[in-house]
Amino acid sequence: VQLVESGGGLVQAGGSLRLSCAASGHPFSGFAMGWFRQAPGKDREIVAAIRRIGENTYYADSVKGRFTISRDNAKKVVYLQMNSLKPEDTGVYFCAGRWTISNGIYVQGEDYAYWGHGTQVTVTS
Repeated sequence: VQLVESGGGLVQAGGSLRLSCAASGHPFSGFAMGWFRQAPGKDREIVAAIRRIGENTYYADSVKGRFTISRDNAKKVVYLQMNSLKPEDTGVYFCAGRWTISNGIYVQGEDYAYWGHGTQVTVTS
């Protein structure tokens, strides 16, 4: 599967952005999906994850209540709505996919085999 992120940009603190990740090449409903980010000089970290089917989601503590992950299997897209953005949210955001028969949720980078190239999010104070 190919994953292409979009929607990043420059925003002031308190603002919002909506990231999209479009998938192609495989039945999208077979993939558990996740959003990760990497800030300069820091390790990649999980932001949010969603099961391949259903509403169950996972959020890092740092984004709970501000970010929302969702997916549209018919459109083959996973979204990350980011509200109340903070300067510490700055980084490159990657979407990732894992082909799975189970309907699990995955929060480790090594759980995912497919990655997009990333989209830059910069939040200014």
